[in-house]
Amino acid sequence: MSTHPSRGRPEAVAAGGQLSFFERYLTVWVGLCIIGGIALGRFFPGVAEQLDALSFHQVSMPIAVCLFFMMYPIMVKIDFSQARRAAQTPKPVVLTLVVNWLVKPFTMVAFAQFFLGWLFRPWLMGTELIRTAEVTLANSYIAGTILLGIAPCTAMVLMWGYLSYSNQGHTLVMVAVNSLAMLFLYAPLGGWLLAANDLVVPWQTISLSVLIYVGLPLLAGAISRTWILRHKGKTWFEQVFLKYLSPVSISALLLTLVLLFAFKGELIVRHPLHILLIAVPLFLQTNFIFLITYVAAQKLGMAYEDAAPAALIGASNHFEVAIATAVMLFGLNSGAALATVVGVLIEVPVMLVLVEVCKRTAFYFPREPEKATLSDPRCSRPLG
Repeated sequence: MSTHPSRGRPEAVAAGGQLSFFERYLTVWVGLCIIGGIALGRFFPGVAEQLDALSFHQVSMPIAVCLFFMMYPIMVKIDFSQARRAAQTPKPVVLTLVVNWLVKPFTMVAFAQFFLGWLFRPWLMGTELIRTAEVTLANSYIAGTILLGIAPCTAMVLMWGYLSYSNQGHTLVMVAVNSLAMLFLYAPLGGWLLAANDLVVPWQTISLSVLIYVGLPLLAGAISRTWILRHKGKTWFEQVFLKYLSPVSISALLLTLVLLFAFKGELIVRHPLHILLIAVPLFLQTNFIFLITYVAAQKLGMAYEDAAPAALIGASNHFEVAIATAVMLFGLNSGAALATVVGVLIEVPVMLVLVEVCKRTAFYFPREPEKATLSDPRCSRPLG
């Protein structure tokens, strides 16, 4: 890996110019899929309703299938010796835990209260019935943003780590730790922040989502990687198998977006102004958390391969769990459910931009090439 002549630091990760046409305009395809999903739900509601009905404990089976094919190509590339070594380097894991559970929920409350509870309140007129209480739409939206803020990402972040050429072994460890933490902290923290002692937490939804979105593709990836390397060899694995597998992950991501917005797009169509107002605190929260985590990682001397996923995990949310919880607590057509859907609307495009920020600022961080196992032609060094 060459270094910057004046700083003695690694160059930024190459991006954009050598990407394929499909990858270079991924943000455009994301936008088209969101529009296509909303149109599908709007003009063919019967199809969307039938697909959405295929769920188990609020976990959508069609989306689970798409997420499996999104996660599997990522999981099969992981050298699991990296994960074992990552477990012995706790600094990135501790940083993600601190940000996700001691910082992020409270900054989300602050942003939501300031914008939705005060600044935008005159435009958020109306009330709705939640359980037995009548609450303002503003408070309902705040509840939805809180449910997003306390649900750290445990699946999509593997895609963001993959696109930013992060250490996937360490990313996997951070995801596993956050998944376990969510099982124990989601309920009490949500109940406290929502001031609802009778908060109903969908334990089956959380457990199943972690199992389906992370566990199954992880198991399939580990088994198939071991078998292929043993029987076909490393050269065939990298030059043949991965070559044909590489478009699968992004294609599955785009199909997931089509399904998500086909299922929930009607909520967006009915409240266009409210969508914009809800998006403001969510957008600011995502960028703020990314910034403070990324800067903290740099000040702590973390390598880029660990700093990037730490910041991306902090910035992103487990919107599947947040949507399911909002629906169970407040109803499908509630303001809280709408706020969680807005989280999906802005998160994917924003996270794609933040991935580019990571790649273009990698030279600010030390690099650890010994952690990487696979070469990427878009970079001047091997990347995992």
